[in-house]
Amino acid sequence: MAENLKECQVACKATLEQLETVCREEGVICKDLGINKYNLCDFEVEYLCNYKKEFYLVKWKGYPESMSTWEPRKNLKCVDLLTQFWEDVHKELKRQKKRSIPKKLDSAISSHLVQKAKHRQILRQWEVHLNSLGTHKGRISVCNEVDSEGPPKNFTYINDYKVGEGITLTEVAVGCECTDCLDNPVDGCCAGASQHRFAYNDSGQVRIRPGMPIYECNKRCRCGPDCPNRVVQRGIQYSLCIFRTDNGRGWGVRTMERIRKNTFVMEYVGEIITTEEAERRGHIYDREGATYLFDLDYVDDEYTVDAAHYGNISHFVNHSCDPNLQVYNVFINNLDERLPRIAFFATRTIKTGEELTFDYKMQIDPVDAESTKMDSNFSLTGLPGSPKRECV
Repeated sequence: MAENLKECQVACKATLEQLETVCREEGVICKDLGINKYNLCDFEVEYLCNYKKEFYLVKWKGYPESMSTWEPRKNLKCVDLLTQFWEDVHKELKRQKKRSIPKKLDSAISSHLVQKAKHRQILRQWEVHLNSLGTHKGRISVCNEVDSEGPPKNFTYINDYKVGEGITLTEVAVGCECTDCLDNPVDGCCAGASQHRFAYNDSGQVRIRPGMPIYECNKRCRCGPDCPNRVVQRGIQYSLCIFRTDNGRGWGVRTMERIRKNTFVMEYVGEIITTEEAERRGHIYDREGATYLFDLDYVDDEYTVDAAHYGNISHFVNHSCDPNLQVYNVFINNLDERLPRIAFFATRTIKTGEELTFDYKMQIDPVDAESTKMDSNFSLTGLPGSPKRECV
């Protein structure tokens, strides 16, 4: 009986942060939590609640609001939180048309500051969650300095297609035999096997015209992960920010670093459904005033991607009549031409801080005006967290 109990394990429902708080409250040193005699009495500022005569009301991380204390400026080392606090104070005073800073903030301003701080915490938790889901190089940040809107409800962030009922993705059976796919391709590499051109140059920039398909190397190929014909499958390489627009277009996406012309930015990811199911959902979305249906009509109009409730960062990209993103059909581990992956590439150099956009009615094949476009009613007025369909 004793031996059986030794093998018994019980999961701890408390978070590491909660355990750390208990240790500090009880004065317990814990090596596993990084708590020693030198930092046992350290406290971390979670946010600042109020201000009066050079003193700040501090909400301590891991402690209830009832244990908040007034601290002099000299005790606070949280420079970023102090900067953010005063930015919020100045914005609120400006909104109230007050010119001077009072020696003591009134309860209305204090309450506003606390709500802003809590709102940022919610967005920061969402940001951490989004980045925990991906293995790609690019980091996703979240910013809302416009209103109190939080993470979209009834939306699940995914990094790959969610296959709908009755749909099967057939995995590729063969791959290339190249050891150098760019400079010494065997039989034209994967693109050549489908009688198409190699899509990328040695810098990973797309060099074929919009409308032409991209065939990347797949998991059956002899080449390794650093092959120049593996671009889209590496995921997002640039740091991007989901931000709240200040002109009523809901959420948007901007780049946090310079993006070169013709480089891959992101995929349009969602739930793959049949056109029949898309028609049914389309009627519902029309009544709600928005939709995220993207027709996969590279060869046949049989399937649609619905990113309304399952999607990635492309869910938040706004429409523009002068977009900086271009759509390409990409095939990797599934060669069914009815089920391409939808990839966005930069149409030009995109500056740091610039919003990313694509044309919801984009024509990518000059011969076929109906090829790869958004549903005609895409985001007319916008679901919570969605863009509005207007030119920017």
